[in-house]
Amino acid sequence: MSDTRSNPSLQAVVPDSAAGRRFDAVLAELFPEFSRSRLTEWIKSGDVLLDGEPARPRDPVRGGEVATVNAVLDTQTHAEPEDIPLDVLYEDEHVFVINKPAGLVVHPGAGNATGTLVNALLFRDPSLSALARAGIVHRLDKDTSGVMVVARTVQAQTALVEQLSAREVHRQYLAVVVGALVSGGTADAPIDRHPRDRLKMAVREDGKDAVTHYRLRERFRAHTALECRLETGRTHQIRVHMAHLKHPIIGDPLYGGALKLPRGASDELIAALRGFKRQALHAETLEFVHPVTGETVRNTAPVPADMLALMAALREDSQRFAELERGRR
Repeated sequence: MSDTRSNPSLQAVVPDSAAGRRFDAVLAELFPEFSRSRLTEWIKSGDVLLDGEPARPRDPVRGGEVATVNAVLDTQTHAEPEDIPLDVLYEDEHVFVINKPAGLVVHPGAGNATGTLVNALLFRDPSLSALARAGIVHRLDKDTSGVMVVARTVQAQTALVEQLSAREVHRQYLAVVVGALVSGGTADAPIDRHPRDRLKMAVREDGKDAVTHYRLRERFRAHTALECRLETGRTHQIRVHMAHLKHPIIGDPLYGGALKLPRGASDELIAALRGFKRQALHAETLEFVHPVTGETVRNTAPVPADMLALMAALREDSQRFAELERGRR
């Protein structure tokens, strides 16, 4: 396998119930993380053995044999490794959990061939080139900061994708939005590509199921800090849902609209709001079941300095306004 740090080969025992079936079909069930066509190629090349001996894809199994996969994965991710610092919150031979800074693009693309998270990951672990998307199983927008999990093996990547699809991964975000909300709630509104602006997503009746749960963390005079939990993981989901609820995220260049300054805002608050040049959104907590050990892995990324400063300015404005109101009574 591409990752030889602790497991140079994969083995599984053919169940007795499979007796008489084709080797390639049984192998696909034993190793579902690989496609049947890829497994068949490995059988033909001798990289898969049955009880230590080569076999043909159509050979029937008896049951009880040991199937061994010794193949080396082809390169799946073509990008140049770059020595870009990473804030690693957790790592073992199966996964990385990182705290992505705002401004770091996840995947290389048009205009971003270098300087991405993928480039950084390939420098830290070159064997990730054998995995699709260098092991990335979910993404954060360029200007959203916070915690992400990256798989280091095909098995871990497959298991994590399955957990995400089954909505078994806990993802909690901190968002600072326009407007003083009085309670939390749930945004249950389907999302798909915007009908006219291809850079944006939108709530659409014919869109994909999208559910965001949110609750109040701190209420300011004209803004609110929210804890948002994703039940689904659509592109721009929290940003689209909060804009749909008329409470866009501060600084959001796509969905935030024109800057709205609260009545009587101090010069300090005006400067803080005008100076915040990204969406005030941070992936704070990520919890998943470890793909190998089965233990719960939970990591929290500290709130970045720019969002702490923004919230401090909103808090000071609220306190100042409250004192002025008391003075008028």
